[in-house]
Amino acid sequence: MIAEVIINRTAKKLNRTFDYHVPSELEGLILVGSKILVPFGKGEKLEEAFVVGLKEKTDYTSKIKEIAKLEEQLKDEQIELAKWMAKRYFCNVSDCIKLMLTPGTRTKDKEKRVQDKTINTVYLGKDIEEIEFDIETGKIKSEKHKKIINFVKDNEGVTIPEIQMFTDASRAIVNTLIKNGYLEIIEQKVERNPLNLKDTEKIKNIEKTDKLKLTEEQSEAYKKIEQKIETNKYQTFLLYGVTGSGKTEIYLQLIQKVIEQEKTAILLVPEISLTPQMLDRFIARFGKEEIAVLHSKLSIGERHDEWEKIKQGKAKIVIGARSAIFAPIEKIGIIIIDEEHDTSYKSESNPKYDAKEVAKKIAKQNNCPLLLGSATPDMRTYYEAKKEKVEMLTLTKRANQSSLPQVQVVDLKQELINGNRSMLSMDLYTQIEENLKQKRQTILFLNRRGYSTFIMCRNCGYTVKCKNCNISMTYHSYEKKLKCHYCGYEENVVTICPECKSDKIRYFGTGTQKLEQEIQKQFPKAKTIRMDVDTVTKKNSHEQILNKFKNENIDILIGTQMVVKGHHFPNVTLVGVIAADSSLNIDDYRANEKTFQILTQVAR
Repeated sequence: MIAEVIINRTAKKLNRTFDYHVPSELEGLILVGSKILVPFGKGEKLEEAFVVGLKEKTDYTSKIKEIAKLEEQLKDEQIELAKWMAKRYFCNVSDCIKLMLTPGTRTKDKEKRVQDKTINTVYLGKDIEEIEFDIETGKIKSEKHKKIINFVKDNEGVTIPEIQMFTDASRAIVNTLIKNGYLEIIEQKVERNPLNLKDTEKIKNIEKTDKLKLTEEQSEAYKKIEQKIETNKYQTFLLYGVTGSGKTEIYLQLIQKVIEQEKTAILLVPEISLTPQMLDRFIARFGKEEIAVLHSKLSIGERHDEWEKIKQGKAKIVIGARSAIFAPIEKIGIIIIDEEHDTSYKSESNPKYDAKEVAKKIAKQNNCPLLLGSATPDMRTYYEAKKEKVEMLTLTKRANQSSLPQVQVVDLKQELINGNRSMLSMDLYTQIEENLKQKRQTILFLNRRGYSTFIMCRNCGYTVKCKNCNISMTYHSYEKKLKCHYCGYEENVVTICPECKSDKIRYFGTGTQKLEQEIQKQFPKAKTIRMDVDTVTKKNSHEQILNKFKNENIDILIGTQMVVKGHHFPNVTLVGVIAADSSLNIDDYRANEKTFQILTQVAR
C-alpha cells in the first residue's frame, strides 16, 4: 500500500504529494486524513505529514521510504475541506489541515504534557529590582525583551504561547530571556475547563429557562428553518432582524430541535466579549455539560481539552469565534453565525480564509441549514438575499413590543462656534449629568483607542509615522508610548522634532484614553471603566470588565466597538457616540457601510 502525503511545511514548492510505503503493521490504520511522521530529505529527521490519498502502486522507480508513525486521524470531509480551502484561498493544503488538528499536539512532548494535564507556566527568574537595574544600566536593551518582562511581571503564570500572542514576540526571544535567567519555566498541574473559569457560584445561580412563546414573525422564520432540519437539506438563510427582535431565542429553539434529533450545532460569534453573555443564555437553557467553548483567549491546554470533549461526542453545542468552525463535531444539524456582517470572520493570518464561506461548505457536506443573523447584514449577503440565492427571513418588531430609542444628532461645528471646545456636546453633557443623578448607567463609544491619534510638529508639519507601515503613530498616555495599531510597533514619545529640531510637538485627535481622562475631569464623582484592546490583554478580562460594569455600580463605560455589540444592560439608558463620522475616513472602500453598521448597532 502506498500513501500520498503532504509535508507540514509552509514552502510553496512542498505543496504537493510525496509517495511513502505503508508498513504492514499500519495497514488498515493509515487512512486518508491521517497525521503521520515520515523521514524526509537526506537526513533521517522525522517530519509531520498528512495522508491525502492511498493507492496500490507508485510511479517512482527508485526505492521509497516508509511511514514511521501514525499520530492522529482526520475525517475524509476534513481533507476534502482542506483541499477546497487551499484552492479557494491559494494556500498550502498543510496550512488548512493544521486548522483542524487537535490543539497542543504538534510535538511528542507537548502531547504528553497535554495528556498529563500539566502546563508549563512562565514566571520572573530574578527579583524585579535586579531586572529593573539591568534595564536602567543597558544590560537589557531590546524593546521586545522589556515588553515581555513587563507582560510576565503583570501576568505571572502565563504560558509561552500566551506571551507570543500578546507581545508579538517569537519563541526564540522568549528562550533567550529564559537562558539568561530573567524568566523561568515551572510545570503545573491544571484543571482546564473554560466554563470552570466562570464564577462557579454564578453558574449554579443561573436559572434554568424554558422556551419562550415566539411572536408571529419569529414563528414563521423558525418553521422555515425547521423544515430544512427535518428534511436534512442545505439552505442558507439570512435572519434580518432589528436589535431586540429575538434572534437569539430563535437560535436557542433551533438548536433544541437539532439536539432532539440527536444532532449537533455550531454557533459562531464575532467578538470574544460576546461569548460570556451568549454562554450564560445557553447554560441557562441547556446546562454546561452540553456546551464546548473555543476561542483564542483559551490556553492551548484548554483548547485541547475542549477539542477532545467535542471529538468524544460529549458536547452537542460548540460556541466560539471564527476558528470554532473547524471543531471536530459529528452529525451537524445547523450552523449559526451571529452578527454575520462582522469583519472578524475573515482571517488576516495564513491561511487567509472567510469563516462564512467555510461554514457554507461544511453545511453542504452535512446537508444542514446555515443561518446568518444580523440587524445590519453584509451588503454582499443582502444582495444575495435579494437575488434569492439566500432566503431572507425578516423580523421588523422587537420581541417585547418596545419602541426603538430616540436618536439625536449634534453638529460639533456649531458647538465650536458656541464656544464649546470639549469632546462632549452640551446636550450629551446634560444627559450624562441627569443619568448620574438618576443612578442610571451610560455607555460612551469612541471607535479609536489610545490618547491622541497623531503627533505633529507645529513648526514644520512633521508627523510621527510607523517605520514599518508609514501610518500615523498613536500616543498612549498610560504607557507613555507611541504605538502603531496595524503592526504593533512601539517607540518612545517624541519631544524634539527630528526634522527641524523644534520642541513645538503637539497632540492631535482623540482616543478612548483621552476621553476617559476628560470624563474624569468633568464628572469627578462618577465611577468610570474603559474597555478597549489595551485593557483586555489579560485572560477573561472581557468578562471581568462587563461584570464590573453590570454588578458594581459603575456609572460610565467607555470603549471601542466591543462595548456596543450585543450586550444587554438593563440600567443603561444613555449611549453617546463621540465623533460619530470619524470612521467614514478610514482607509477602507467599505467605510460607509461599516460606519452605518456600527452606528445602527449602537443606536438600537
